[in-house]
Amino acid sequence: MKKLLLGMAMATAFSANAATIDVNITNATDGIYFTPLLVAAHSNNVHLFRTGESASADVEAMAEGGDISGLEALAVGAGASVSANPAGGILNPGDSTSTTLYAEHGDVLSIAAMLLPSNDAFIGVDSWTIPKKRGKYIIRANGYDAGTEANDELAGSVPTPPFIDFGSAGTGVDTEVSNDVVHIHPGNLGDTDANGGISDFDSTKHRWLNPVAIITVTVR
Repeated sequence: MKKLLLGMAMATAFSANAATIDVNITNATDGIYFTPLLVAAHSNNVHLFRTGESASADVEAMAEGGDISGLEALAVGAGASVSANPAGGILNPGDSTSTTLYAEHGDVLSIAAMLLPSNDAFIGVDSWTIPKKRGKYIIRANGYDAGTEANDELAGSVPTPPFIDFGSAGTGVDTEVSNDVVHIHPGNLGDTDANGGISDFDSTKHRWLNPVAIITVTVR
């Protein structure tokens, strides 16, 4: 009986120190697409990325090619509650997706996905502290530069999905990496010359201002 009561007490303590959170992510850009998102609730001693530090190989794979498998494995290995690809693919401009996670009190929320088109830009939320109090909370998420590739904005250097119209024969915006750590992205420059200019991105569609996403977190 004592063992049974102890087990019941432990279960009660666990439920009292855990929370269910609903995460709604809206692509707030006009012409930028999000690759499959990684959303994770985890302990505060784990980081998927850190501003001011060099990007890991897993962050590089996500930011340059939209591959979240390495970051997903990292989060799962750290015991995180993970939602990979909640949108079931690309999240279009203006669209939203939602997912539900389970978190211990003191856990933090991290989110990442590549921004298309870009060389190595990504939407990022780095270890946002999940509130203990129930309610709705808003995160305005920025676009980050992984610092792993020059932002030349040339079609030959970036993923070219069929739903994005690229120009050609651009000469390139940047020829080298000017800041090799994770930092706030300056945004695409682009131009309006589809057959030349400095960029193969369309400046009327592919520029952005931060924030790139509006995230609503509901703690239940």
